[in-house]
Amino acid sequence: MHTNDQHANLDNVAKKIAAIKDIRAVKPNALLVDAGDVFSGTLYFNEYQGLADLQFMNLAGYDAMTFGNHEFDMGTATLANFVKGTYFPLVSANVNFANDVNLKSRFNDTITVDARGGQIYNGMIKVVNGEKIGIFGLTTAETPTISSPGAGVVFENYIAEAQKSVDAFKAAGVNKIVALSHLGFNDSLDWDNDLELAKRVEGIDVIVGGHTHTLFDGKEGRPSTVVFDTTGAEPTAIVTANEYNKYLGDLDVNFDATGKVITSETSWRLIDINTYAKQDAEAAQILNSKYAPKINELKATVVGSTATALVGGNPPTRVGETNLGNFITDGMLAKAKQINPETVIALQNGGGIRTTIDAGNITLANLLAVLPFGNTLGIMNLTGSEIKAALEYSVKDAPTAFGGFLQVSGLKFTYDSSKSAGEKVQTIDVKNADGTYTALDLTKSYYVATNVFTAKGGDGYTMFANAYAEGRVREPGFVDWEIFRDAIAAQPNKVVNATVEGRIVNVAPQTVVATTFSGTTAAPKTYDGNVLVDVTGVTKLENAVVKGNLILKGNAGVTFENVTVEGETIFED
Repeated sequence: MHTNDQHANLDNVAKKIAAIKDIRAVKPNALLVDAGDVFSGTLYFNEYQGLADLQFMNLAGYDAMTFGNHEFDMGTATLANFVKGTYFPLVSANVNFANDVNLKSRFNDTITVDARGGQIYNGMIKVVNGEKIGIFGLTTAETPTISSPGAGVVFENYIAEAQKSVDAFKAAGVNKIVALSHLGFNDSLDWDNDLELAKRVEGIDVIVGGHTHTLFDGKEGRPSTVVFDTTGAEPTAIVTANEYNKYLGDLDVNFDATGKVITSETSWRLIDINTYAKQDAEAAQILNSKYAPKINELKATVVGSTATALVGGNPPTRVGETNLGNFITDGMLAKAKQINPETVIALQNGGGIRTTIDAGNITLANLLAVLPFGNTLGIMNLTGSEIKAALEYSVKDAPTAFGGFLQVSGLKFTYDSSKSAGEKVQTIDVKNADGTYTALDLTKSYYVATNVFTAKGGDGYTMFANAYAEGRVREPGFVDWEIFRDAIAAQPNKVVNATVEGRIVNVAPQTVVATTFSGTTAAPKTYDGNVLVDVTGVTKLENAVVKGNLILKGNAGVTFENVTVEGETIFED
């Protein structure tokens, strides 16, 4: 059994433990392992720093875990508090804690047959049904750039350290070897991934993966079951269980007499925890009495305020620019720049911005209502041509609402919704460091931040899916609502003053009836984009602002009073 990228999602933990117990009732010797990133992502972690997760992992009876990058988010002092309380060992062959003040006393730079809880090893040998099973761990070398391990923690080459582990296991007479990997199934090869590990290191029988939150569901080009690498003399089975305690992986592997995986006799399934019919009574009691009440209280915590409503939901963020879309993408871009200063653009699917925040105080509950999916940050390396194709796809249904309509930061573009799909985008300009804009260069490469759902091709963005498949997407893993929270905290006095800035402008003229065009002196009407008015029989238009061209038909002698036109005034026959 296996999990990964739990990220402190504990609301369904009683169901998960019930599923684990049900499997053990049938297969009492089944191993239970985790591929990292227990830390960070929900209020449970913010409040309990991993110790709530720890209690449930101990209750579930995990056999081993490796470190994810997020285990280092709060530094090694917080991680040490977690490690010392584990009833199970932690393994990572390529992370060296020998010089870390908080964890060096628990670090054993070896593979052992006597692995103990609260200790860290390169690997361990566990005897199951009389068979020796070698288990070792690997953690992405990207960790120092996306987390906070500190100078005392050294991340070593994953290929070299994996090979050392395999050699050590074989020297000890072990021919069944499992890697717990927090490298990512198909993450960018600028760093590391499971597919490359399987290809380059002979002798690993099973890779239990994490980091990229990959769902093996057979959709949008994803695998539907175990992935077998057959590059070498022996096959390697690769599995992963998506994210957030949504699933429990259940893998059955059969080996021949030499320890070779028999692919035709290997089976795997994902158990959907959200729909699991049972709950473990003990886990439910602990959650509901010890942890959940405080979390419900925290949701009322005020994190800032807004002078005006922050507009989200359906249809506003699915049909045009909104102030909330601007604020969310600005925060995303700021976070991405901390990781890669060359990031210049951020994109957020409008369908992921679920609701409006009314003027007044902003609570954590508001943030979670706006961004409820826990999507994480991705940084794509795209050509200008791919960006243009993405923006064309974004407005393909315009003016009809589309969940994939992109809110943007770092660029502005115009489109004409009256034109055919694929021909709507008229201009695209990228923001420079000094605030000026330069036309998008279709041949140039740009670093673009988005959420990983979109980066993997969600909503049908095939150009992003291709970039992901080609290893041009980096996944530092920060959760969207936390980025939103941090962006609010960065505002003066934590007051949000987000506005619509003309980042996305539909230049197709909107037809306005002449008798409804005018506002009042106290409340002039504002029109975004071009406006077409048939003024036949009308002598005057007044009290309005047109943020585009004003196109008039029928009476060239019409007069204006208190009408501002930011574009041109055009009379048509």
